Amino acid sequence: MRKIFRKLFNLIIFLSVFHLTIDAQNQYTGYNSMVNRIRALSDKYPKACSVRSLIKTEGGKEIWLITIGSGKMDSKPGIVIAGGVEGRHILGRELALGMASSLLKESSSVEVKELLDKITFYILPDLSPDASEQFFSEMKYERTGNARATDEDHDFVTDEDGFEDLNKDGLITLVRVEDPAGKFIKSSEDDRIMAEADLSKGQSGKYLVFSEGIDNDKDGNFNEDGPGGVDFNRNFTFNYESFGPESGMYPVSEPETRAAADFLFDRYNVYAVLTFGPQDNLGEPLKSASGGEKNGIIKSILKEDEALNKLLSDKYHEITGMTGAPPSTKRKGDFFEWAYFHYGRYSFSTPGWWFSAEKDKNDEVAFLKYAEKNGKGDAFIPWTPVIHPDFPGKKAEVGGIKPFILTNPLADSLDVIIMRNYNFIKAVASMHPELEFLDINVENQGEGIQRISLKLHNSGIFATSPKIGEENMWTRVMRITAETSDGQSIISGQKVQKVERLEGNQSAEFSWLISGKGSVKITAGALNTGTVSTTIELR
Repeated sequence: MRKIFRKLFNLIIFLSVFHLTIDAQNQYTGYNSMVNRIRALSDKYPKACSVRSLIKTEGGKEIWLITIGSGKMDSKPGIVIAGGVEGRHILGRELALGMASSLLKESSSVEVKELLDKITFYILPDLSPDASEQFFSEMKYERTGNARATDEDHDFVTDEDGFEDLNKDGLITLVRVEDPAGKFIKSSEDDRIMAEADLSKGQSGKYLVFSEGIDNDKDGNFNEDGPGGVDFNRNFTFNYESFGPESGMYPVSEPETRAAADFLFDRYNVYAVLTFGPQDNLGEPLKSASGGEKNGIIKSILKEDEALNKLLSDKYHEITGMTGAPPSTKRKGDFFEWAYFHYGRYSFSTPGWWFSAEKDKNDEVAFLKYAEKNGKGDAFIPWTPVIHPDFPGKKAEVGGIKPFILTNPLADSLDVIIMRNYNFIKAVASMHPELEFLDINVENQGEGIQRISLKLHNSGIFATSPKIGEENMWTRVMRITAETSDGQSIISGQKVQKVERLEGNQSAEFSWLISGKGSVKITAGALNTGTVSTTIELR
């Protein structure tokens, strides 16, 4: 009997652990769990992976870097994968971690091993850990600012007007108050959703609508200065908004933005940056705008870089099956545009997941239809009456779409989403610029003089650098060198020459007149393209 009970007890323990394990796989990753996962990868794959912290945030959280590759990693073409650029887009953390885990898991396969021999991956799983941790807190709201105390409403007091959970459900949604001075009405498409009244259609407002909370500082605004200071994705130099919401005192003012920029500026081998965040040029590619310069400042993708963006966008749709991308969320001072316009690298960004909605339809209405169609009917918190101290005698209700759910899928779909994006990353990495010498020829010119001629060819799909990077001091220029042996001299042609940017499948021709016998070593390339060498014997 004891043996039977012992077996039953062991079975119960096994099932409990199994259940917890399955649940853990279907959950978003909190900060401490992320750190444990990163360290576990370093321990399990020490030859293919190195891990370090770039810096600590104002809130004391580390900005982690995972470097994956082989050999001299900083001397090969590199791709940066950035997650957590915006705290409320917690999917970005999962995708970046998923890329690291998947690459390392397959690092011994022929396909990935060959890739890691040529390419280095720099993965930054979460660049906004102070903000993204709000998802895992008792009171959940879509936070984007770090832990720096700020004075967002410019009243000389910091963090004095934050959110309050009026209906005690642990979620910050909306408050609506019946008031003829309000600007909102119930949407005709779905009366749960509040929409601005359209005077041109004879509509007049009936509700005030604002985020859940009270007016703590009695300035007539709600929740405009709570915890959450500077947004990583608003703190970069390109198109920076001075005195903008959560933009910081000045560009790159925060430890994490400085650390990210410093790290990238030191990595001349990086040729592309892929960001998992709200901005998007893979779901819908960018288009070059004529007259894209104002006062000499380029603000739209250059024509020469547009074609590759379109190619990768098509490839993204093909591999992930994601179509019908919503309009990209624009940010001033964002990381994605900075990486292109100021860092001078190919820069691509995608939210990694979205729901398809009909054009010209209210996004929230469309989302609720999508959620109900896919069996997720609990996406909306029903409007519930509350007593609001700022509106005595008026009917106030709390409700709305749950925070985070519009931009982050349910956790049980993460594995599929990660794998789709991982397959895309592998495809993109295989398109890296790759140099080779073609048509090497030696012609005897008489009197001990010989002509060497060859072509330097880029067999990759990516150009050796984006057009935007040509005038950027942070982008290395390719060069080709001819090293002669003792007793030889170069009669015609330069020992060291600059190599102009090569598009994919494009070549450049070079030749030298060499006097004397012996070997001549030709080397070409740059850190962001890789280098190639060949030795030619002159007899």
